[in-house]
Amino acid sequence: MRRYDFTQSRLYVETDLATGAVVTCRADQVNYLRNVLRLGPGDQILIFNGRDGEWRARIGGARKGAMTLNAESQVRLQQGGPDIDYLFAPLKRARLDYMVQKATEMGVARLRPIFTRHTTPERINSARMRANAIEAAEQCGILRVPQVLEPETLDGALAHWGAERRLIFCDEDSTAADPLAALRGLAPGPIAVLIGPEGGFDASERERIAAQPFALSISLGPRILRADTAAVAALALVNATLGDWR
Repeated sequence: MRRYDFTQSRLYVETDLATGAVVTCRADQVNYLRNVLRLGPGDQILIFNGRDGEWRARIGGARKGAMTLNAESQVRLQQGGPDIDYLFAPLKRARLDYMVQKATEMGVARLRPIFTRHTTPERINSARMRANAIEAAEQCGILRVPQVLEPETLDGALAHWGAERRLIFCDEDSTAADPLAALRGLAPGPIAVLIGPEGGFDASERERIAAQPFALSISLGPRILRADTAAVAALALVNATLGDWR
């Protein structure tokens, strides 16, 4: 089976996929297929659901605003990825969209919004985050769509933390001069990466995180990065040392 095919459009669906499976498209998907991709009955498209691999499907009859996709053959087996939770303080809308897309491209398994004392947005749109993750997966040939967890406070997350998951705490005040060396010193296993808000962590938050036996503090270099840039930098370091880039 080929690794991926960027010459064909891809669509995420919820339906279980197997030979002969029929997917009934939602109204927004019908609009996308007809008016954006200019596809119609008999045309082919690649579909995936994050569970059953990637399938070549043919568009069935379209009438009265309805459209179906008929799964014909599997072209890629389902792929997993690194067991990485990405914890982040929510950002303003456009930058949050960007960050979710990039974290998806970097292969995280779960997106976990965390409210800290300096978090600016008071509410987030989980459905919008999910849509951005799906769009990134569709465009980049990714078969796994990260789970979007409900927001929680930093204190709440730390209170019920599973000690088997190491927490990589990205801290501009970290004394770890070489983040790659620090990460290479960790044993393989579940990982979480934590990026703080635009205003940084409160001193008491920083102290509490650093005191956790499962936490490792690292620096992302001599320059202060915006939170969305820090996401890409941190996840690149983690994938290169503990993830699936090795």
